[in-house]
Amino acid sequence: MRKGLRRTNEAPRAWQRMLSGRRLDLLDPSPMDIEIEDIAHGLARVARWNGQTVGQHAFSVAQHSVVVEEIVAHIQPDVEPRWRLAALLHDASEYVIGDMISPFKAALGVDYKVFEERLENAIHVRFGIPAKTPTAIKKLIKQADRACAFFEATQLAGFGHAEALEIFGAPPTGYSLKIEPQAPFDAQAHYVRRFEVLSEAAGYTPHAQAFDTE
Repeated sequence: MRKGLRRTNEAPRAWQRMLSGRRLDLLDPSPMDIEIEDIAHGLARVARWNGQTVGQHAFSVAQHSVVVEEIVAHIQPDVEPRWRLAALLHDASEYVIGDMISPFKAALGVDYKVFEERLENAIHVRFGIPAKTPTAIKKLIKQADRACAFFEATQLAGFGHAEALEIFGAPPTGYSLKIEPQAPFDAQAHYVRRFEVLSEAAGYTPHAQAFDTE
């Protein structure tokens, strides 16, 4: 076989090597190959709005996720810590697949949704959260997600107030946010710290770090 050519009968590689050393099978993800440090590292480097935002730094999915968890607690202060953890992890699958805008997800169809759900379930199992999130919690997280998107749209992505209201709805009463996009290292560290706080509050045993974030 000519050098540099792949044999046609070879199956394409379907795993990704993480900085922790884990190899995550994208088609059949194992919870044991998922580490919070890998998630935080990836999400801190994935830009919301495909990077079409103002400022020195992109607004990362890691920073977005921390805000969504905060809004969830504002809307429902008595929500259980495990569901606040679920809110923090609501976009965790994007450390592998990136942040696809909603219209593109719709265009890809059901197969993409199945793939995303399989990865989300593995992430939940890894961190002691029920694989299936209750419908009421899903709606709560979605409400917080849209509220965060409203602030992002009007402060970073060039949307007018009326346009953002029409697309995302009004943010919850009494909650305000001034967004200051963080550098990737800071967003990563903040995400990990928040994870550790929520994991402890939910009663889960902290796992050994796969690699230092310092």
